[in-house]
Amino acid sequence: MKLSVAQLAAMIDHTLLKPFITNQDLQKLCDEAKEYHFKTVAINNAAIPFCREALKSSGVLCDAAVSFPLGQSTLETKVFETIDAIEKGAREVDYVVNLVEIKNQNWTYVEDEMQRIVAVCDKRQVISKVIFETCYLTDEEKRRLCQVALKVKPTFIKTSTGFGTKGATLEDVRLMKSCVGDAISIKASGGIRSMEDALAMIEAGAGRIGTSSGVAIVDQYRLHQAEAASK
Repeated sequence: MKLSVAQLAAMIDHTLLKPFITNQDLQKLCDEAKEYHFKTVAINNAAIPFCREALKSSGVLCDAAVSFPLGQSTLETKVFETIDAIEKGAREVDYVVNLVEIKNQNWTYVEDEMQRIVAVCDKRQVISKVIFETCYLTDEEKRRLCQVALKVKPTFIKTSTGFGTKGATLEDVRLMKSCVGDAISIKASGGIRSMEDALAMIEAGAGRIGTSSGVAIVDQYRLHQAEAASK
């Protein structure tokens, strides 16, 4: 894996999505993101104004979680939430697909939802990520969802919220990569807690890592690189 420490850090969305956090926790998240030069802080939308101010002039972006974690908001609500998050300072948006409509095989709805949310992001020059929540999908449903994404062209497709029964797996990242190739980037998230986990996901095809263990991952990688250089 020929990545510098800085390159690895810039692939990480530093995540804090727990429901019982304080502003002190958010400040710590932002301070770490600035110190380590992570790509974003991934947060619930109510935290965006606080984090936007804490990250001012740092280059670290706010990444909003839309219809999180179930994806069961109405389409109109998801669109409004996306616009509201962007207006409050989000520069990236991760939204959860409507899993019920996938199970209903209502692919017209799924495509329309994706099209409308991605269009909102594209119009405002904001990165869009579609969360599949792969633990609840069959491989065929994952492939079909990839086909929809290839039509709509979000910036990323993403494995998981981290709140499902399972997070990212190498098999799912490889499957998604095999479907979309280089046309759409892939974000792996959920259960990625070590340097080895992160590097394996990147090797499998992920271009972004969502994790609450970013500090530990980068520290492990920095030590690993230093040890390798001293040999």
